[in-house]
Amino acid sequence: TALFFSAPEPDRVIFTANATDGLNMALLGMLKEKDHVVTTMLEHNSVLRPLTHLQQERGVTLSFLPFDDRGIVAVDKLAPLLEAKKTALVVVNHASNVLGTVQPVEKIGKICAAHGVPLLIDASQSAGLVPVSMKAIGASAIAFTGHKSLYAPSGIGGLVIHPELDIQPVRFGGTGTVSKDLSHPQDFPERLEAGTHNLMGIIGLSLALDAFLEDQGNLHKWHEKEMHLATRLYNALSQLPRVQLYGGDMTLPHVALFSMAVDGMAAGDVGTVLDGDFDIAVRTGLHCAPLVHKLLGTINTGATRFSFGRYNTEDDVNAVIHAMERITHSLN
Repeated sequence: TALFFSAPEPDRVIFTANATDGLNMALLGMLKEKDHVVTTMLEHNSVLRPLTHLQQERGVTLSFLPFDDRGIVAVDKLAPLLEAKKTALVVVNHASNVLGTVQPVEKIGKICAAHGVPLLIDASQSAGLVPVSMKAIGASAIAFTGHKSLYAPSGIGGLVIHPELDIQPVRFGGTGTVSKDLSHPQDFPERLEAGTHNLMGIIGLSLALDAFLEDQGNLHKWHEKEMHLATRLYNALSQLPRVQLYGGDMTLPHVALFSMAVDGMAAGDVGTVLDGDFDIAVRTGLHCAPLVHKLLGTINTGATRFSFGRYNTEDDVNAVIHAMERITHSLN
């Protein structure tokens, strides 16, 4: 895991249940009373809800970077925010789970480093699709999940922590080490790991990452294939009546997903028809990212997300195009 994320110290790879678990661990373990945090309007509730809790319980203050029509956060607004107020942390979603846009995290990392502010990256949607290097980004911590594009089992994820970052434990208990001491161990990884591990999940994650590392030279080929399929579908749907697309600029760094809405039809109904009539699985609703949908104007209706993986084919794209033609024409 340390090798996959270019992390300096394997002992600072913490196994978690998922990315949400790792993000909670980082946010609750780092932020103190009245701390200031900069994050983005693209974040998932796995960041927004812990931060809201910390607002209420510790008086943490928040500043949000908006995103533009391309789906890219306003990086030019970051430095002024960091200069205006002492900031404890910057939290950024590497790839949007609604739009698919990949954020310029290397630029963000340089700005954070210049101001001495730690950077926490949510790599849930990017790990396995695009390189996620702690060194290249300049990240202080990276949270990830195994069940998405790493093709590991559900229920396993991790938090990768830079040696210079201090995170206090948020759970305490048995570690199998220094058991005579009633105080929780301070050495990593035990500091943040308590209780019995998900051993089957860890083995599955290890095997998945081994496969990725062995095939690392072809990662861009898989990504290009997935993006070809996603872009082909995006372009086809753009020609249909009543369809509004939400994918930002598909020519910029992107993962193979985007969302759409059909005028006159709720997102949940679109998903039900695609599933029931055409055997096509999509994700509908707000995607646990309410601030994105507020800016898109879809907070009340939600949207339908199409995501592509390694095993999707041109036939799958054809099937979705056919299904969406049927759906939109039936509304007319």
